[in-house]
Amino acid sequence: MGIISWIILGLPAGAAAGTLLPGRNPGGFIGTTLTGIAGAYAGGWISFRLLGRPVEKEFFALTTWGAAIGGSLVLLIGYRLLFGNSRD
Repeated sequence: MGIISWIILGLPAGAAAGTLLPGRNPGGFIGTTLTGIAGAYAGGWISFRLLGRPVEKEFFALTTWGAAIGGSLVLLIGYRLLFGNSRD
């Protein structure tokens, strides 16, 4: 997958993670996209290193989307644990 595919995957993955974890999320549209891109990377890393299951490098593979959304959820939970749920 190229960089454009990661960006296109990042937006819906970050949005799905934000929907599954209600509350205020950092950064709006740009933050959601960046969270999704970083979450896709983190989800792939977690899947490979901790679960021993490499993620397919196909854009439409269900495991790719699951890892991206799961990684985004992990990043959002980590953000909220570090900085809280509100923007002061």
